[in-house]
Amino acid sequence: MLTTTYVPGAPNWLDLGSPDTEASAAFYAAVLGWEHRSAGPEAGGYGFFLQDGRTVAGLGPLTEEGASPSWTLYFHTPDADATAKAVEQGGGRVRVAPGDVFTFGRTAAFTDPTGADFAVWQPGDTQGLDLVGDPGSLSRAELYTTDASTAKAFYTSLFSWQTRDVPMGPGLTYTVLTPAGAGSQAALGGLMQLPQANLDAGSTPEWHPYFEVTDCDATSARAVEAGAVVLIPVTEAPGIGRFAMFLDPAGALFALITTARA
Repeated sequence: MLTTTYVPGAPNWLDLGSPDTEASAAFYAAVLGWEHRSAGPEAGGYGFFLQDGRTVAGLGPLTEEGASPSWTLYFHTPDADATAKAVEQGGGRVRVAPGDVFTFGRTAAFTDPTGADFAVWQPGDTQGLDLVGDPGSLSRAELYTTDASTAKAFYTSLFSWQTRDVPMGPGLTYTVLTPAGAGSQAALGGLMQLPQANLDAGSTPEWHPYFEVTDCDATSARAVEAGAVVLIPVTEAPGIGRFAMFLDPAGALFALITTARA
């Protein structure tokens, strides 16, 4: 379960890169009830998604050459520069070198050895998102990868994550990820190998967010009405919850979940 008591390695920021920020703001308002607020003229078109006045994500235009619409997960680091060096030593790539975001914090963006993009946030004035784990906010982070063993070795070395492998059927394993020193109830999400059928269909390694909702079926219906493409219809995962996965109208992948409560 994610909390705003951010520890190293935990997801502490999330933002959407979109070719049409106004259209994206309208879509997520219709689906999740989010409000959108600009960060001001000096922010280059960047702004924030708010749930009941609390920041749940960022939104900005695509800035990297060749970038596709996508959600980016940021993980807490006490030292973005040291993390950048560790990424390179671990076989990853630094896409955006560490840099300050005014006095809010320091950030950097990377690609892991299997090709999935992610980022880090070193807190300054802003520790991270105001709300996680509650309806209308980030609930978990998940990596689909072409090489689960390489990804697991890379991230456990980089963030010291604890891992637990859970069999999901013939030839399929889901690795639960938990920040170092946290209990089993503090899992941040997981990673899994992309099945061959997905690879044949053109899937590539990527991190994606799950947003907590009170009613996955009703929210999924709103997503479809607002123009989302269904990738995984509403499905019951015993002990985890009821979830569904989509591409938003711009093509960014996200998921919805109503988490099972003990």
